[in-house]
Amino acid sequence: MRMVSKDQTIGGVICAVCVIVAVLYTLGLFYFGNPSGGWSIEFWLIAIPVFIAFIAILAIGAWIGWTMATTPPPKPIEEITSEMETEQKTTVEEKPAAEEKPAEEAQPPEQPAEEEKTPAKKRKT
Repeated sequence: MRMVSKDQTIGGVICAVCVIVAVLYTLGLFYFGNPSGGWSIEFWLIAIPVFIAFIAILAIGAWIGWTMATTPPPKPIEEITSEMETEQKTTVEEKPAAEEKPAEEAQPPEQPAEEEKTPAKKRKT
């Protein structure tokens, strides 16, 4: 069984609360709305933009909660520093092996200098 971190638990709770509130708000507005009759046009002119904005905010909250719940927790600092130390030790140990190559192979072949190919130009004064 996989261990769940504190952040993942909080993210799951945030996601669940946002989804539940969005469902209850939608049901409350459209299903349980006005039991005595229909709403007036003035009500809908206010209610629809508020409904869209509130549901959008809840959707962003649910997305943040979902991201927190599904993202694995970061490695502890001690583990990262120990990995860095072992990497440094292995690279230090590998350097002398690379320096053992003959000097002829390490240097590129010499090419003629460009200055020798072009004649010197005289300045006009």
